[in-house]
Amino acid sequence: MPDAVEVRDVPEARRYEARVDGQLAGFAAYRLVPGRITFTHTEVGAEFGGQGVGDRLAKGALDDARARGLGVTPLCPFMAAWIRRHPDYADLVGPA
Repeated sequence: MPDAVEVRDVPEARRYEARVDGQLAGFAAYRLVPGRITFTHTEVGAEFGGQGVGDRLAKGALDDARARGLGVTPLCPFMAAWIRRHPDYADLVGPA
């Protein structure tokens, strides 16, 4: 797993980005409405696959959603599966 995975919200692009040494390694696209974030697509570059970048991306994005008091709708299969594997994030998912 890369040591320095930086996850940050890029609101103008409507996505969270994961960067490794400044290079874009993956992103989680979203739609935002008051009180709710809907994750629509997550992608990690092939050269970063299997290194935990997706895990860090999901955790960073969901931790930020929690800190902002947002409910989460995981339309993206990756995010939905990640939340199922990490039940401590299940409380973020609920009615719109």
